[in-house]
Amino acid sequence: MRFLHTMLRVKDLDESLRFYTEHFGMKLLRRKDYPDGKFTLAFLGYGDESEHTVLEFTHNWGKSDYVLGDQYGHIALGVSDIYGVCAALKAKGVNVSREPGPMKHGSTVIAFIEDPNGYKVELIQEASRA
Repeated sequence: MRFLHTMLRVKDLDESLRFYTEHFGMKLLRRKDYPDGKFTLAFLGYGDESEHTVLEFTHNWGKSDYVLGDQYGHIALGVSDIYGVCAALKAKGVNVSREPGPMKHGSTVIAFIEDPNGYKVELIQEASRA
């Protein structure tokens, strides 16, 4: 077995695609409209779906808002320079809802940002590779 993707419903597909491709360097891998079902699916990530886990965005036509609920947590991305990434994101107007720093009960350095849909994205400082 292999973890394939995580699906998120998005309000504005183009805005969400722009956010993840511009701020996190993800690539749009495929996109398809389903007129009979009135929805569009878009898959993006860091590499081919045959080798990498990806994000699936579902845009339901005519739906402009969702209730996030309290069961969903976040997606997480490893970054090599969390302080630099957060500074660059803030300069571009991205909401950094938790500034970089050690997690409450540990030493791992984390930060949280919000995407245009209100989804949380955790940034985790990757261990330096020597």
